[in-house]
Amino acid sequence: MNRRKLLGTFGAGAALAVLPFPSFAETYPGKPIKFIIGFAPGGTTDLVGRLMAKGLTDALGQPVIIENKAGASSNIGADAVAKSPPDGYTFYVNAITNAINASLFAKLPFDFEKDFEPVAFFASVPNLMVVNPAVPAKTVKEFIDWVKANPGRVAYASSGNGTSIHLSGELFKLMTRTEMLHVPYKGSAPALTDLVGGQVQVMFDNMPSSLPLAKSGKLRALAVTSPKRSPSAPDIPTLDEAGVPGYDVGSWFGLMAPKGTPREIITRLNVESNKILNSQEMRERFLELGAVPLPMSPEKYGEYIHSEIKKYAELIRISGAKSEG
Repeated sequence: MNRRKLLGTFGAGAALAVLPFPSFAETYPGKPIKFIIGFAPGGTTDLVGRLMAKGLTDALGQPVIIENKAGASSNIGADAVAKSPPDGYTFYVNAITNAINASLFAKLPFDFEKDFEPVAFFASVPNLMVVNPAVPAKTVKEFIDWVKANPGRVAYASSGNGTSIHLSGELFKLMTRTEMLHVPYKGSAPALTDLVGGQVQVMFDNMPSSLPLAKSGKLRALAVTSPKRSPSAPDIPTLDEAGVPGYDVGSWFGLMAPKGTPREIITRLNVESNKILNSQEMRERFLELGAVPLPMSPEKYGEYIHSEIKKYAELIRISGAKSEG
């Protein structure tokens, strides 16, 4: 090979070597993403997760697929994500339940703060105290009197041990000095089915899944669990107004990734999620369900989770609530 040809070959190789390659963040995602939900389809965690999955599918150009892994108060789904590769293709749609479970369960196969990375906060919702229409109580005070007249014969449903729905019932019992039997299910949808059918009498359900049933007359709404009335149901009083002063329990939902997921991916998902939450269309959709979208950074979300774990640890200690499995 002559000198000119050799230099030409070398020059072409050098030019090829400095060509810019697309970064990982620019090529991500290269395949469908999975959102695991720890509850059965039809509940509020599922509704919120599916809304956000649809928005992120449009934003990222890849399908975001929902997989429901119900059971053990969402711990089955959480454990599956904690043990998944941190490659940005498996995420966990978490709820307040996971902050509660940190203290409610004596032993878990994962640590919610150490084994996950906060990605995005989605929304907060109040719970709604709903009863079967056959219950002879039109107000919270009448319900309290009825429960006290029937000790041990009234059952309240929840979407599982450790959910805000469970703790709402425990706090109600504690503050009203009443006794009710707790019946946990694998999600709000099957619990609401039995409440409508009369197998259980009351539930402190997330508003998005219970408000439509109350509006249709299949259930009777007595109060909301938040300190202020909900804009989605302004005619329904708070439990504080209805005779249980100081009562305040709510639910919230977000997105978590397995520990070690690349920061670029977490930032990308956070930015896209916040854009969706700030859109007029999504805000209106959430408000129709009784949910309030609350965009925040991963760091702020991590701080919020830590504060909620501490808050519910104290409530669990005072109430004596147990995992029951």
